[in-house]
Amino acid sequence: MAIKFQYNKTALNELDKKLKARTRALPTIKSKESALRLEVKKAKGDAERMDAELEAKMQAMDGFARLFTEFKPDLIRVEDVQLETYKIAGVRIPRLKEIVFKEKEYPLFNAPLWYADGLGVLKDLVRIGIESEIYTCKMNLLDDARKKTTQKVNLYEKVQIPGYNEAIRKIKRFLEDEDNLAKSAQKIVKRRHEQEAGL
Repeated sequence: MAIKFQYNKTALNELDKKLKARTRALPTIKSKESALRLEVKKAKGDAERMDAELEAKMQAMDGFARLFTEFKPDLIRVEDVQLETYKIAGVRIPRLKEIVFKEKEYPLFNAPLWYADGLGVLKDLVRIGIESEIYTCKMNLLDDARKKTTQKVNLYEKVQIPGYNEAIRKIKRFLEDEDNLAKSAQKIVKRRHEQEAGL
């Protein structure tokens, strides 16, 4: 990215302000990037842990799978999943607040004894599945923010700050050369006046 500038003091001051702003912002952006990187790692670990927990519960249920053929699927359903949001390094992240289940009444005396336990197991499986999805979503949101922050760090470090330094150096050299030429021209004019006055 070539930085456009003019060879004058106004442009020099403007570029100097932009350089200072980016130099001051860079440590903050770097710390945000490292915080996001840490949170992505933590969210990934949480998502993997929830997936493993769901898999373990499903395997534990294999022996009871035949019982669930008697289970009526309309006995329970998820009515609402309530989420709340919070911020991590400026990124809005969802968090599970509550899962609202709607249970249909069933006759306690005619239904198998394990229905109550079965409903609890299903609620637990649903909760784990939803939490796993939320952790995956959290990981993706944080990873996208981390990538953007990394791009910004690279832009500042590798493009803009060196570009502004180079532009400032060029303007300073130009102004110094211009000043030296003006002083030389004044000396030449002064010598001519002295020579003409001496004749």
